[in-house]
Amino acid sequence: MLQEQTFFTVGEDEVRAWTTRRGATAQEAAGEIHTDLSRGFVRAEVVAYEDLAALGSMHEAKAKGKFRLEGKEYIVKDGDIMHVRSSL
Repeated sequence: MLQEQTFFTVGEDEVRAWTTRRGATAQEAAGEIHTDLSRGFVRAEVVAYEDLAALGSMHEAKAKGKFRLEGKEYIVKDGDIMHVRSSL
């Protein structure tokens, strides 16, 4: 009804959930975290939650080819786990 979805950022000591509108691009979603991330957006490292949960770690997701680099126009999916690369 609200047309919102959740994506996540994961660090060594914390996991954060962020809300964005459905159909948002990776660059727009990065702007939900901080406007500087949107302005300096380079790429997003993305893995689906289901893949990470099934494989158990980011290392395994990378090894199994479930981890990918996406550009500005990538449409974020509900439950995506993203690490934003920025030039700023």
